[in-house]
Amino acid sequence: MIRIMFVCTGNICRSPMAELVMKQLVRKEGLDWVISSAANTGDEVGNPVYPPVRALLEARGISCKGKYSVQLRREDYPNYDYFIGMDARNRRDMLRIFGGDPENKVHLLLDYTDHPHEIADPWYTRDFRKAEAEIDEGCAALLRTLRTQETA
Repeated sequence: MIRIMFVCTGNICRSPMAELVMKQLVRKEGLDWVISSAANTGDEVGNPVYPPVRALLEARGISCKGKYSVQLRREDYPNYDYFIGMDARNRRDMLRIFGGDPENKVHLLLDYTDHPHEIADPWYTRDFRKAEAEIDEGCAALLRTLRTQETA
């Protein structure tokens, strides 16, 4: 069983979107993976998915019910196989929180695509559709990569 935690700054936009999109992809494949998400800051802990993100996901039939921001903790490191951030700051913060990455578990989502780059925070850019498209692409690429590794 593969265990993935998606991480972004507040866990109200990018990482919950990635979590819920990946859960849908994994469910369609009939896989029994653990997928979750967290924030690398405590600023939004306890808040629900941000309304523009919720609207995009609900338009696709993906419910955000019960998803509230949680903060990443050092104790999470042994419980997951992959920690997938959205941008370089997320990666740096994860490494700081974990005190390093001795098992090479920390990565960026779009590193699994043919054109790696950061996913800009739509909280600031207001371009939620672009973030959605990049998260869709990244989740599909991550799923392909991990499925290939599973069968190797």
